Amino acid sequence: MEAVIATGGKQYRVAPGRVIAVEKLSGEAGSTVEFRTVLLVNRDGEIIAGRDRLGSAKVSGEVVGHGRGRKVSVVKFKRRKNYRRNRGHRQPATQVRITRIEV
Repeated sequence: MEAVIATGGKQYRVAPGRVIAVEKLSGEAGSTVEFRTVLLVNRDGEIIAGRDRLGSAKVSGEVVGHGRGRKVSVVKFKRRKNYRRNRGHRQPATQVRITRIEV
């Protein structure tokens, strides 16, 4: 069974046992989290989609830990003006292990 969920402005394809990195969530390692915004469920080849059929669907997971994503380099440059700026950014992230998909 697989599902597509939305959290933090992004969509993720999840399955039980899979570990995903999502935008930072509140909660400590070992706590449970529920995702109520389920967009699609694939149950053994049967595709279930739509608000009327997925109204009570939810995906449960366990917080594995917190960290930061990979570094993104931000460069500003103006030619012939001797203007150069470098900045880096690492977005906070939460590792979540998917435990259950309920439809």
